[in-house]
Amino acid sequence: MYDLIIKNGTIYDGTGEKPFFADVAIKGNKIAAIGELEESSKEVIDAKGKIVAPGFVDIHTHYDGQVTWDPYLRPSTYHGVTTVVMGNCGVGFSPCKPEERDWLISLMEGVEDIPGTALHEGINWQWESFPEYLDTLEDKPLAIDVGTQIPHGAVRAYVMGQRGIDREEASQEEIEQMSQIVKEAIEAGAFGFSTSRTEKHRDSSGALTPSITAHKNELVSIAKSLGEIKSGVLQGISDFYDFETEFNIFKEMSESSGRPISITVEQMDQRPDWWHQLLDGIEEAQGEGINMYGQVPPRATGINMGLTATLNPFTFYPSFYELSKQSLEEKVATMKDPAFKEKLLSEDPVSIGNPLVDEITQSFNKMFRLGEPANYEPEPDASFEAIAKEQNISPQEVAYDCLLEKEGKALIYHPLFNYLPGNLDYVERMLNHPYSISGLGDAGAHCGAISDASFPTTLIQHWGRDRKRGKKIPLEKLISMQTLETSRLLGITDRGVLKEGYKADINVIDFENLTLHEPEVLHDLPAGGRRLVQRASGYEYTIVSGQIAFKDGESTGALNGRLIRNQVS
Repeated sequence: MYDLIIKNGTIYDGTGEKPFFADVAIKGNKIAAIGELEESSKEVIDAKGKIVAPGFVDIHTHYDGQVTWDPYLRPSTYHGVTTVVMGNCGVGFSPCKPEERDWLISLMEGVEDIPGTALHEGINWQWESFPEYLDTLEDKPLAIDVGTQIPHGAVRAYVMGQRGIDREEASQEEIEQMSQIVKEAIEAGAFGFSTSRTEKHRDSSGALTPSITAHKNELVSIAKSLGEIKSGVLQGISDFYDFETEFNIFKEMSESSGRPISITVEQMDQRPDWWHQLLDGIEEAQGEGINMYGQVPPRATGINMGLTATLNPFTFYPSFYELSKQSLEEKVATMKDPAFKEKLLSEDPVSIGNPLVDEITQSFNKMFRLGEPANYEPEPDASFEAIAKEQNISPQEVAYDCLLEKEGKALIYHPLFNYLPGNLDYVERMLNHPYSISGLGDAGAHCGAISDASFPTTLIQHWGRDRKRGKKIPLEKLISMQTLETSRLLGITDRGVLKEGYKADINVIDFENLTLHEPEVLHDLPAGGRRLVQRASGYEYTIVSGQIAFKDGESTGALNGRLIRNQVS
């Protein structure tokens, strides 16, 4: 007798091959049989009219703190994700000496916009070394599987102290110590090493991330430590202002170690074509036998603005500054006063000296109503600037009125990267590149501005069903991109496909009615911390290691997940 049979479903097995009709039987935590099954089972799911796919594997998350207090790892588990990998972008909480805990929280708060108060309240520090961190996670109850990477920022501070935080050059002895710590982390079960070389990443005081100016020798030497044990992956992000120099660092990291590296790929308005150069360089490196990949998003990287979010178009207007300290209800009441509206709209914003923030809050040609269901590929004629021109009013007035919708809970969408009005096909070209990997959702992070943990849903819903501009992508390819391709990049070989003997991580999805809803702001982090949470309808069942863990996106109470460790041969 089987433990569970999923009958009558349309199987997308994760390999990228065409779908087929079959039943799937589960025994214990493994797939026992696929085909037309007549045997009995303790439990049966009728998947007629539904698709059956492997559980999604999200390789770019930031649950490094949340995993210590939240077994359900929302919002990823609203989106069919059964395995997450954290420790990306060079930030995380291990290794860590006790005196560096506050700084690591500050770095995570600044880089990933996770409330420091929540991290201080939620993390119960039970580790110093990276192997001790893994042992701590091993004992945590989990609803899905979790893997992690060792972050450069934490390693640098652990070895160099304040000198590392201040971005001083490492000595050869310090480089050797860092390499040894990374090697030991991989041997203990870390899936890789991550680093950051972008000005976008700063701690909560505004100081640049400690790895941004790390010498090439430091990065290549650390990468070689993975090559010595022939295990682990590399992950990085850079501004690529000096493209050739920066790209050659990443290229040599991969070439000298023999390990795969994935690099963030994003189109930016200031340099709209540089990402072509990056993907061309990756393809050329692959031609030389160097295992490089571009990690790409399935939609524009967008900022959510509103009265409940971190930013809105009037955050830096003098009259709004005082209003910002009031409750949402008080804000709405004041903003409904025509006299206040006239006063505010007559003002000019005060620049805080951050060009990126100025761009986000003042580019009305890239502001849109997000809507319900959420629309992440809006047409340029739906922008606030276009609406204002049509109505013969200012775009500021359009934004003002939008903020008051839904009792002040409406969100404004600003597609910051990968969206340039007049040319909206960047993401399509990125996803179809032969050496791209779907990622960059940053689940668990950017709590007050970004809600991209829903990337897996966008990938299959938008590109496989809803896209009206340009070509869709075959659903079998999309599912493979979020299952087999992501898991195999990290060397995780027991999941990502529906075949006998593989781990029974499975989604049963009502694909015709799959819907991504507008994010909402909740205050459910420790210490009442705020975060954006986005749900989806259509994930009827999510099975983890053979047990139904989530039904219609909500937990069944099953805690069948675990820490997964990289296996070093």
